Amino acid sequence: MGIISEIFLPLAIAFIMLSLGLGLTIKDFSRVFNQPRDFFIGLSSQIIVLPIIGFIIIMVIPLSSPELAVGVMIIAAVPGGATSNMFTSLAKGDVALSVSLTAVTSLICVITIPFIAVNSFNYLIGTDIEISILKKSFGLFAIITVPTIIGMLIRKFFENAALNFEKKAKVISVVLLSLVIIGAIVKYREDVLEYFKQAGFVTLLLNIIMMIVAFYIARLFVTGIKQSKCITLECGLQNGTIAIFVAEEFFNGGVYLIPAATYSLIMFATSIVFVYFVRNST
Repeated sequence: MGIISEIFLPLAIAFIMLSLGLGLTIKDFSRVFNQPRDFFIGLSSQIIVLPIIGFIIIMVIPLSSPELAVGVMIIAAVPGGATSNMFTSLAKGDVALSVSLTAVTSLICVITIPFIAVNSFNYLIGTDIEISILKKSFGLFAIITVPTIIGMLIRKFFENAALNFEKKAKVISVVLLSLVIIGAIVKYREDVLEYFKQAGFVTLLLNIIMMIVAFYIARLFVTGIKQSKCITLECGLQNGTIAIFVAEEFFNGGVYLIPAATYSLIMFATSIVFVYFVRNST
């Protein structure tokens, strides 16, 4: 997307992760030890089960373009969206657990995303791409982890200012995500309808199946219904902005980013429906 992918997109991600950091404290990471079972069920569901389900879906429902299949794996590999905490609150779920999962997956993803994206390309496209996983991890670290840490430092030393700006930052983050998706659609508008038909169905399946699987895995293994709601939404709301950036940065965009755009549109609708049905369940 030219100047959008080279300048605006990295800056948008950096701002979104900075806004995430503004809402974090060291206590948010302590739940790894305070709620270890709930935390690790949520973490493993997102970074292990979700990509596996994505891979099974693209094997069962072959897409006309292997690039679309790689795009599905990219959206399955990225961390939870910044709005998952808000939706968890609306669903009366465990917001503290949601914040912890969002924080940790956002840090871990700098390693898992390049690994899954590059290996998915090699397998699905059938050729080995000359990409350094380590180099890409450092690149993601710079625009994901560093802004998050900066946001946490601002929260620690300028707490009142951070809390006052945090809500505005979340609204701006949603606007930035919308602009990124619109930019992607506009650039590839000639082919977008056909690819949206294919990617839309597969990403809808991915979203719904993963939310169902996450909910019932959580119901079996975690503390209670609040934690189940949280883990379901963490697995259903992916960070589409990061997925679009990965598609652009790793594979020069094109068809690779279409699943990220369709998923980003679909996930809000399914999450609203989920919140409606589980909000009053205890």
